[in-house]
Amino acid sequence: METTEQLSARTLRRVSCRLLPFLFALYVFAYLDRVNVGYAALFIRRELDFSDTVYGTGAGLFFLSYALFEVPSNLVLLRLGPRRWIGTLMVVWGVISASMPLVRTPSEFYLLRFLLGAAEAGFFPGIILYLTYWFPQKQRARAVALFMAATAIAGVIGAPLSGLLLRLDGVAGVAGWKWLFVGEGLPSVLLGALVFLVLTDSPERAAWLGPDERTWLTETLATERVSILASHSVHLRDVWRNAVLWQLAFIYFAISVALYSLSLWLPVVLKQLSRASDLRVILLTAIPYLLAAIAMLLIARSSDEKQERRWHLFASLTGAAAGFGLSVVLQSPWVAMSALFLAAAGVWGCFGPFWALPTAMLRGTAAAGGIAIINSVGALGGFCGPYLMGRVSDATHSFHAALAASTGLLLIAALVAIRLRIQVPKKINYTS
Repeated sequence: METTEQLSARTLRRVSCRLLPFLFALYVFAYLDRVNVGYAALFIRRELDFSDTVYGTGAGLFFLSYALFEVPSNLVLLRLGPRRWIGTLMVVWGVISASMPLVRTPSEFYLLRFLLGAAEAGFFPGIILYLTYWFPQKQRARAVALFMAATAIAGVIGAPLSGLLLRLDGVAGVAGWKWLFVGEGLPSVLLGALVFLVLTDSPERAAWLGPDERTWLTETLATERVSILASHSVHLRDVWRNAVLWQLAFIYFAISVALYSLSLWLPVVLKQLSRASDLRVILLTAIPYLLAAIAMLLIARSSDEKQERRWHLFASLTGAAAGFGLSVVLQSPWVAMSALFLAAAGVWGCFGPFWALPTAMLRGTAAAGGIAIINSVGALGGFCGPYLMGRVSDATHSFHAALAASTGLLLIAALVAIRLRIQVPKKINYTS
């Protein structure tokens, strides 16, 4: 006779195989469509005569609209369901991204980046919420990390893919950077259409699960929701008064400043350090993303196995701060680049333990709104990081001051993380 432990393992294996690879693929192209402007930066700045400030402002504007529309977008998801809303959003942002070749002026650049951010605003917090519908708390950090590893793998895949598309320069009289946006925007449209066929809104509707699997998963998740302590938020109106949520939001702000300073400026920074050719620099960017993917998965696995979040988050934040700080003080260009690779591993390593924290303390509309609020504050960091990098570069012809600012923010975030006081739900026996 099958034990409950065997049933749970079988159910979660089936859920993981069904959902995570597809969600991973969605996020690869979602992330590529927001950061491929970084691969195109070397060419856009020359061809359109954009200053570093113009480029940094446009790159960062994505995150202002992202922050503005994130909470309402996640609440729409609650009404329409994940399948319909996420599928629609992907089609819309794929079209916007593929329209980037039409840009001629800074104003047009700013407008399309703003619209892209508005369209993508509901995707990430929506998927984080969606994962809480399918994975118990005990397995959630690993599920989140496997999903979010797409951001690192997008860099590994994006470097050679962007290099190939850039080599189409002159084909049909079109510049290579324009082929890049079209070639990486259209897959989002196709994947968005597939969402309507592949995703299931909740375990209760999952015909691809057996009756015993549906029952176990539904009852386990329902028990967890009930076990969330009364001291934590259930309703959206309570979230705004939750001090721990705002501490988490600050931590995510610091992570996002560092993340998008790297993602949107990495080719330019590596070009400045290495003096290599444009295409070789783009291929070089695959290295830190590969290290980031490995670090993210290992740290999330350790966090789940030990059922510990704060110290894993603290270690990741301090590792990232060390990488940024060393890149500023080290004289050798190649050693400084290695320090940036360490910074990337630390930043991405934060995601698994970090996102396991708010999903453990929120449910109901508070989960939808709270996750979106945290990500909205992070989106402001996504604007500040690239903008600061551009302004500092134009003013000093170096990125050192901006990288030093990221170092300080990450260290403060690490101190906040270690002082977090989060009551976790009562332990549930998954094997009884």
